[in-house]
Amino acid sequence: MLSFRTELENPVVEKEIIELERKIRAYREGAVTEEKFRSLRLARGIYGQRQPGVQMVRIKLPFGKATFKQLLRIADISDEYAIRNLHFTTRQDIQIHFVKLDRTPELWAKLAEDDVTIREACGNTVRNVTASPNAGIDPEEPFDVSPYAHATFAYFLRNPICQELGRKFKFAFSSSSRDTAFAFGHDLGFIPKIRTVNGAEERGFKVILGGGLGAQPMVGHVVHEFLPEDQLIPYSESVIRVFDRYGERNNRNKARFKYLVQKFGLEEVLRLIEEERIANKVKTFPIDRETVQQPEPPPSSLVEPAPVADAKVYEIWEKTNVYPQKQEGFYAVYIKIPTGDLATDKARKLVAGIRGHVADEVRVTQNQGLLLKFARKASLPHIYNVLDEIGIAKPGFDSVADVTTCPGTDTCNLGISNSTEMARVLESLIYEEYADLIYNRELKIKISGCMNSCGQHGLAHIGLHGSSLKAAGKVVPAAQIMLGGGVLGDGYGRVADRVVKIPSKRVKDAVRLILDDYAANADPSERFHDYYDRQTKDYFYRMLKPLADLATLTNDEFVDWGHEEIFQTAIGVGECAGVVIDLVATLLFEAEEKLGWANESYAAGAYADAIYHAYSMFISAAKALLLDKGINSSSQHAIIKDFDANFVESGEFAFPGGFGEQVLQINKHEPSETFARQYLASAIDFHELIKAKRTVKEEAVNSYS
Repeated sequence: MLSFRTELENPVVEKEIIELERKIRAYREGAVTEEKFRSLRLARGIYGQRQPGVQMVRIKLPFGKATFKQLLRIADISDEYAIRNLHFTTRQDIQIHFVKLDRTPELWAKLAEDDVTIREACGNTVRNVTASPNAGIDPEEPFDVSPYAHATFAYFLRNPICQELGRKFKFAFSSSSRDTAFAFGHDLGFIPKIRTVNGAEERGFKVILGGGLGAQPMVGHVVHEFLPEDQLIPYSESVIRVFDRYGERNNRNKARFKYLVQKFGLEEVLRLIEEERIANKVKTFPIDRETVQQPEPPPSSLVEPAPVADAKVYEIWEKTNVYPQKQEGFYAVYIKIPTGDLATDKARKLVAGIRGHVADEVRVTQNQGLLLKFARKASLPHIYNVLDEIGIAKPGFDSVADVTTCPGTDTCNLGISNSTEMARVLESLIYEEYADLIYNRELKIKISGCMNSCGQHGLAHIGLHGSSLKAAGKVVPAAQIMLGGGVLGDGYGRVADRVVKIPSKRVKDAVRLILDDYAANADPSERFHDYYDRQTKDYFYRMLKPLADLATLTNDEFVDWGHEEIFQTAIGVGECAGVVIDLVATLLFEAEEKLGWANESYAAGAYADAIYHAYSMFISAAKALLLDKGINSSSQHAIIKDFDANFVESGEFAFPGGFGEQVLQINKHEPSETFARQYLASAIDFHELIKAKRTVKEEAVNSYS
């Protein structure tokens, strides 16, 4: 592989890119193990695909925001390094596929030229911070949450406390009590609130803790009705510190924060969060409200009348895809992007066509579309014509006809079935047979290619996820139907019930039955949630059960949507959660590396970082020694307890008061220079003692051999 070097204005990013190139080289030469390298590349947004030898690169767009220049840069990157396509995700990222690993440092450097990052887009880190796409223009918002989402992104990016979590951690900010960012389904969700104290308005957030999707979706808990805005970052840091220390690290299926709440109970988790506050780098964090500025509206002089080919079709589009902003005289234009995929040539035509008619900003939406801002009424026909020419002027944004889906078996290792083609089939069904439902934004259909919820199926009124069945000695592509999920508002929501599993080719019949039954039997103003509760899960199970009858299978039903060959399950190893490194030598090497980081941070005056790196060294070294005895502890907290039981109580290591007493000084003291110096000194002593003991052990082994 060719050596790569770059010159960027940001020396931190430049160092990271050069380090990635160096690690790729070391991996190619066999100096870095597969497991260790996988962990490193995931934290750089580089994710293995279903297809061998190529990568998916996830580009991190905080709260989905991108300028025209950034969007065009990403399109250029996809042309040069990928397959000329942009995939918009439910976490407001952009993914590009079929990238060669050796070219990722160069790709990253070119993205960084326009202030775009792939850092921590995957792996056991804080993932992309999402927010309502209409934040800043929402007529119902108490205030714009964009600066708060940006502050959260910036504070935790590269933050030592969240580089090696047990699993990923997700934030969401909704713009109003409508909760369009699904705050209730995140590890930490925030809904803006304003209160008046002594005649003065104060900003803050309703806080929802411990929600999450995945194979077992859970609704979060409201833990603060009003958290002052300057406590947003300190509180979030305390939560992440608790997750870091107590979260599961062996069983990845139980390693999300929601399971920690389930295991310990909410009251105990809240106590631990409070206990961690003293260790925080900051006790208060004023948010710069000017960090995220509204883009400039386009000049009115450019607006000229533009005729549309079909006035009736245009009228429908305007009713379903255009909404007034809180800024008087301006409109938000929502673009429905089928399956979240937009060819790069269309992206360029889009930008060229709308420039001067909307503000210089796009937002990726949670349902894989795009939002344009500050359109004038007179520009709407022109914008529609541009979209229509490109083929993305379909009406019904965020309606029943706007089906959310993950990539499924197109590229994902975990995909069981073809979710994208299923989405296209169901969208066609709605447009052709239920045209009035393009006006219905209350009922959602969402699809995932497997039980993990990248397509948000667990939060849908009608959710489907890929599965399989066996019949006549063969495997049948199947869909698990889930019903009754969705947003309730103001931090509350519902998880869908698993109702029945049917062959995939019968999903159209299932959706027809559900929609027809709802139309025929619901009261005129009865929402689907209320109707579902009134009829009960069993009612829908009995209604759909005939579709699960495998005795009536046809040959076509052994073939998945969008395929011609007989279906076979081919599930690879998923990488969403990163990996667990259990090699003793690797852990001891990492411990030494972390001690170096601690010394560097201390020298730079970053005392909280120095303390955390020293703490992390204690944990890595103790884990290595425990593994050497065949003890695989499931969390950092367990490592501390097990080290005391197996090394301190036996007298092999001496710690007055115990190892836990020493290590957990981290949450007993303010992160001052004095404490950092003392804590780092004890970490150095521990590391030197381990080195001495390992040397003696190795000499004894060599002497014996």
